[in-house]
Order: sequence, then structure tokens, then C-alpha cells
Amino acid sequence: MRIVFMGTPEFAVVSLRAMLDADFPVTRVVTQPDRPRGRGRKLAASPVKEFAVRSGIEVWQPGRVRDPAFNDLLRELAPEVIVVVAFGQILSRTTLEIPVHGCINVHASLLPRYRGAAPIHRAIIDGEEITGVTTMYMDEGMDTGDMILRTPVPIERNDTVGTLHERLAVVGAELLVETLDQVRRGVAPRERQEHALATYAPMLTRDDEIIQWDRPAEDIRNHVRGMDPWPGACTRIGNETVKIWRVEVVPSELNGTRPGTVLSIDPEYGIIVQAGKDRVAISELQQAGGRRMPVDAFLRGRRLPPGTLFE
Repeated sequence: MRIVFMGTPEFAVVSLRAMLDADFPVTRVVTQPDRPRGRGRKLAASPVKEFAVRSGIEVWQPGRVRDPAFNDLLRELAPEVIVVVAFGQILSRTTLEIPVHGCINVHASLLPRYRGAAPIHRAIIDGEEITGVTTMYMDEGMDTGDMILRTPVPIERNDTVGTLHERLAVVGAELLVETLDQVRRGVAPRERQEHALATYAPMLTRDDEIIQWDRPAEDIRNHVRGMDPWPGACTRIGNETVKIWRVEVVPSELNGTRPGTVLSIDPEYGIIVQAGKDRVAISELQQAGGRRMPVDAFLRGRRLPPGTLFE
């Protein structure tokens, strides 16, 4: 099959590498234009572009995949399948109709749950115990296409977005290779989603980063895990914004104190803070412009007396 691959971040690189290892011929790679990154704001290629260049595959970087000129180029290439993994642009019907076997997407959830841009973050934030990967035929909706294959993946209690992201990338790559093999042999299944069961995982906003201290301690713990390692859960101490990277739940029958209040500094557990229900022990933090550090290093030279309010 003549295959065009569309993807941008490291998650997509894992799938592209697996396709090449399985001898699926990728004739072109399409990825996002180079973007300014880092403190110097220098233009940098996407991880997919870097990998494709090293692998000797020609790379296209259209500003808009809906541009008619781009679709004319695709038609000339005549791909039989377009594979889309975390590409970052929405394909038009024109693009979707070009490949004879359709556009196949790898999505990091068990559809129809967690459709949208942030399924890994949202699943952890919501305290889910299982997620997975789905391959599907793309249509014009947001992750609404017919499903091909699905693989469940457990969410461990100490998983963060980073650890779960790595596992799902590997599972997704394996599932994609199996999917393409079935498509090539003409035996790939096609199952409609039950749209009434759909849930959504919209793109994260700045407001999503803010810890809501009036939530139960378990919810706060899940929120912190669901923001690690990016973009980070944050709170304010006075005029300072602080990122919180690791907390544990401290059960308590005493819940009358204002949520967000520092109750004590425990040498074993960290900073004990009142939640809406129970308490949390903060053991890893990051001050603005600094690095992640354990609580003892954070408190070195800093007073954080009981009664201090996290807002």
C-alpha cells in the first residue's frame, strides 16, 4: 500500500517507527510547520519531522491541510491509506476522500469515551482506572468515525500523563500495525460508535491547571497526576504562582478548616493542606522560574507557617 503519514509529536513517532519496522511503505510524511521553541524561541522541527528526515522520507509541512494546493499534491501522490496520529490539524472531507482505503486514526482512548484533544490528561484527572487505544476510519466529526480495533490499557494508581503517554504510544503503534495488516488483507472490521455513550476530552486551558482546593483530596491528587509533566497543576501563595507535582491523600475526619489552608509541615509526608474532604500531603513543588524539587528543598529558607492559604 502507498501510505502517507500525518503526525507531529513524539507520540506519533512511535507509530511511524513501528510502521517502518513492519515494512509498510511510507511515501510521504506530513507534519506541522517548524515552530519557535525554548527560551531563545528558535525555529525547531517537530519530533516526527526529525525522525522522518533521519529515515530518508520526504516531509511536507503545509500551513493548512485544507488548502486546495495541498490536496492537489496528495491526489498526485495517490495514497491508498492516510494514517493520522496526533497531527494537530483537522482534515477536510476533500482530504478524507482521497485515499481508496480511507484515513485511519490512532486515538488514545477507548472510543466513544474521551473524544477530543486531551484524552490522556482527562482520563487521569477523572480518576479512571482503565483507558486504551482505538484505531478508526476518520470522518468529518471529532473522533466519531467507525472503529477498527481497540485495546484496553489499565491506569495504575501512580500513573502520570507522562508514564501513561509512553505506554499508550507503544500500544497504539502495535495496534496500528495490526490494523494496517488487516486493511491490506481486506479483513479489517468496521464498527459504528455508540454516540449516546460519548464523553469528551477538550483541549486544556489555563483554568484547567488551577487546583481547586475545595475538591476532595482524591480529586486533587488525580488532578496533579493528570497535569504531570505538562502543563503542571498550579496554585498561588500570596502573589507567587507555584506548581504542585506530587501529592498524597491524608484521610481525616476533621473537615471544618477552609480548603487550601496549610495545617502543618510534616517531616515525613510534606506540607499538609486541607482539601474539601480529607487532606493532601504535598511532597514535590516548583516555584516560578525554578525547577521541580522535593518539599524540604522548597522550604529551605522559606517560612510557610500553619494558616498560610493556597489559593
